[in-house]
Amino acid sequence: MGIQVYNTLTRRKEPFEPVNPPKVGIYCCGPTVYMPSHVGHMVGPVIFDVIKRYLEYTCYDVTLVINITDVEDKLIRAAQEKAMPIKELAETVAEDYLQNLRQLHVDTIDFMPRATENIDAIIRLIQGLISKGHAYQADGDVYFDVTTFPEYGKLSHRDPAALEAGARIEPSPLKRHPADFALWKAAKPGEPSWNSPWGKGRPGWHIECSAMSMRYLGETFDIHGGGLDLVFPHHENEIAQSEAFTGKPFVKYWLHNGLLRLAQATRKVGALADRDALEGLDEQQALKMSKSKGNVVIVSELLKEVSGEVLRFFILSTHYRRPIEYSLERVKQVGRGLQNFYRYFERYQRITGQSFYDLEPPKKRGPFEPSGTETQFLNEVASLRERFLAAMDDDFNTAAAIGILFDLLAALNRYADRNNLEGDGRTDEAKVAALRQGTLVLRELAHVLGLFLEPPRRETATSELSERLIQLLVDIRARARSEKNYALADEIRRRLGELGVVLEDRPGGTVWRFAEE
Repeated sequence: MGIQVYNTLTRRKEPFEPVNPPKVGIYCCGPTVYMPSHVGHMVGPVIFDVIKRYLEYTCYDVTLVINITDVEDKLIRAAQEKAMPIKELAETVAEDYLQNLRQLHVDTIDFMPRATENIDAIIRLIQGLISKGHAYQADGDVYFDVTTFPEYGKLSHRDPAALEAGARIEPSPLKRHPADFALWKAAKPGEPSWNSPWGKGRPGWHIECSAMSMRYLGETFDIHGGGLDLVFPHHENEIAQSEAFTGKPFVKYWLHNGLLRLAQATRKVGALADRDALEGLDEQQALKMSKSKGNVVIVSELLKEVSGEVLRFFILSTHYRRPIEYSLERVKQVGRGLQNFYRYFERYQRITGQSFYDLEPPKKRGPFEPSGTETQFLNEVASLRERFLAAMDDDFNTAAAIGILFDLLAALNRYADRNNLEGDGRTDEAKVAALRQGTLVLRELAHVLGLFLEPPRRETATSELSERLIQLLVDIRARARSEKNYALADEIRRRLGELGVVLEDRPGGTVWRFAEE
C-alpha cells in the first residue's frame, strides 16, 4: 500500500506521493533562540530526523531543513531583560540547542538557516506581495491583507471574518482587518533593524519561514512540519503569503506533532486515554510545556540524569500526533526498558564474539532473505520485520514500531535460551548464524529510528579500577562455587547487591551489571 501520512490540510491520511520523486523536501519550524532548550524543543527535530531516515531507507532522496529564528519579539525582550546584546544571546542559546540535538543523535539535518541571514530574500518576498496587491504599508510597517487571499483559514479551518485581535493575533490600529499580520515591523529604539524600501525595520516571524523554506526547497515542496500550536496563526499565515506570492500550492503535506506536557500523576507510561488522540490545539495548548507556564524542563539539565538516547527513545515511544506526557519517572522507566536491549547486545557479543555495533545494516529497504536451516525462527523474524515496516508506513507510527522492536528482542532471547547458545549450543554454527541474521534485522530496524548508533556511555561513574575490582570479586565467587563454598559465594552476591551490582549466572559464566534505577 505504500507510505500513508496524515495531512492536517485535508484532515485525513493520504498516500505519500512526492512532488518530484524521488526527491523529497521537508521543512520543520525550529526554535526562537531566546532561552535554553526545553524538552519540548526536541520533539520536532527527533520526529523529522526519523521521518527523513525512514524515507531515505525507502529509497527517497531527502533534504531536511530546520530553521533557527534569531530575530523575534521574545528574543528581543529576553536580551533586554538580561542586559546583553541580542546577537550574543541568540548565539549562546543556538549553541545549546545544537549541542542537545547532537546528544539525541539528530544528525540528518541538511540546512539550518537563520532568519538574519535571509533578510534580502525576505525583503524581495514582501516587495512581491505589495506589488501583487496582497500587502500594504502603514507607518513603516507592512501587513498582509488576508481579505485578498480567499482561502485564508484552510489549514486551521478558522473563518477570518470571525477572528478577533487577541492572544494569538497581534493587535494594531494600523491594520485594515484584525487578522492581518505583520510582514515587516518598523524599527524601534534598541531593536535590531535593517534597511528596506519602507524604512529601517525587521521582518515579522511568519515571513521568515516562507523565505527560508522556499530558498532551500522551492516554491512547492513536500512536507512542512512543526508543533500543533503552530497551525494557527504561523502556518496559516505561511500558506497565505507564500501562495499569494507564487500562485502555486506551497506545501503538499502538513504534519503536526502533538505537544509535550507534564504528565498527570494518575497516568502510567503508555496508558494514554483514547481522547488524547483526538485532542486539538486548545486542549493541548492549555497543558503544554512552555516558559510562560513556568513548567519547562531544560534539556541540558535533564541530560545530566539520563542519556540522549533515553530521551530520544522516550519521544519516539508516543505516536508523533499524540501529546507526549512527560515526567522524569516516565523517562527513567523508558531507560530501564532500554537496558534490556543493552543486555542483549552484551549477550550477543558473548555468543558470537562480535559487537552488535559492528554489524552493518542494510541502508535501503528490501526483502529479508533468510538462509540456513532455522526456518521457523527466521520466519518469525521476517514477520516481525514486516510488522515494523507496516507500522512505519502507517503515518510513521514509531510507538508501534518500538513495541515491535521489543517483540523482536524477546524472540532473539527465546531463541538463544532454547538453543543454549551461551553454553553447549554455541558450537552449533547453523543456530549461531541464525541468531546473527535475526540480530542484524534488529540493527537494521533500530538504525531507521536512529537508535543504538553507538555504545551507551555508562551513566554511573566508575573507574577502570573499580570495574576490575568487581570482576575480581566475581572471579573469586566463581571459584568459591566450584569448591562448593556456597556460603561465601552467596555473601559476595549479597554484598555486591547492596552496592548496586547485579550478578547473572549464565551457562557461559557469570556476568555483572549495575542495577537499574
